[in-house]
Amino acid sequence: MIRHILLIQFKADATPRQIEELKQSFLSMPDLIEGVEHVEWGINDSPEGKNKNYTHCVMMTFTDEAGRERYLPHPNHDGLKDIFRPILEDIIVFDFTV
Repeated sequence: MIRHILLIQFKADATPRQIEELKQSFLSMPDLIEGVEHVEWGINDSPEGKNKNYTHCVMMTFTDEAGRERYLPHPNHDGLKDIFRPILEDIIVFDFTV
């Protein structure tokens, strides 16, 4: 299993509707791409104040390396990026094997 974590900063002018559209696109990935096992979406609520302006997180679980390799070049992933890029200020991507 591989975890794929995205820490996200949105542009100041990103609308709630745009963010919701992105969320729904992420959440649909397990139904669209073989090997994407699970997707979680969350908004930072840590009281520590150490999020450095990253407000949202996506955690995807791939069944294995083949699942990640299928996801990255997949047309549905490209469609997700088309929604994401116009509202993205910054992102951290971190993967690890479970």
